[in-house]
Amino acid sequence: MATPTGAVFEKPGTLRTRVEEFLRTSIMDGRIKGGERLREQELCDQLSISRSTLREALRTLEAERLISIEPHRGPTVVRITEKAARDLYALRALLEGFAAHEFARLASDADVERLRKAVDALHRQAKGNNKSALLAAKRDFYDVLLSGCDNDLIKDMLPGLLSRINLLRATSFARADRLPESMAEIDLIFERIRARDPQGAQSAAQSHIVNAERTALEVLKRQQQETSDSEGDRPETKGRGNPGSAG
Repeated sequence: MATPTGAVFEKPGTLRTRVEEFLRTSIMDGRIKGGERLREQELCDQLSISRSTLREALRTLEAERLISIEPHRGPTVVRITEKAARDLYALRALLEGFAAHEFARLASDADVERLRKAVDALHRQAKGNNKSALLAAKRDFYDVLLSGCDNDLIKDMLPGLLSRINLLRATSFARADRLPESMAEIDLIFERIRARDPQGAQSAAQSHIVNAERTALEVLKRQQQETSDSEGDRPETKGRGNPGSAG
């Protein structure tokens, strides 16, 4: 069938994908906080979209475990717990450490050059103040790493975790001195890969993740304490006794 003159074809998923990315980035940047409700009507009005488009995007974010959708409450941004962070970083250490090992062992010279360019781009973004661009550059680094490790299972397993990894990565950057440390660790990973040292690359990648985990947990604990203090200052919570304590 001929295309009508002047008609513009747009894939059905295009608008939904843009909505997904807007919400995902807002969560990554901290503009929407953990535990915050997403009010559908307000979002529809703000973005000039239909409720059906919004709900399709929300289902994607729910599958990524960035939000939870509860009956009679609606969508809420997931609040990362200490246990969830520990579980996620443990899995990262296993998968990304092995990916670095295999990349050093199997990647072509062209792949190593692509990784060098990704590291250079990451350094450029680290000098600026755009957290979204910095996180995007780090995603690009890992995309190259995963594509060159030649392990389809790792590439299949990680996509479902990437958004939560990025959320925790955004949290770990919250300590002012963490970024220079992180960049030095990534440089070491690349140096070991360029030297074709699989064990050294794996060790460097796992050390990087252990350090990121330590920082992220420090930030999470501080955030939890601030939340607890804030809730304790609310009038309705003042004066309540601890039901688990003796008088």
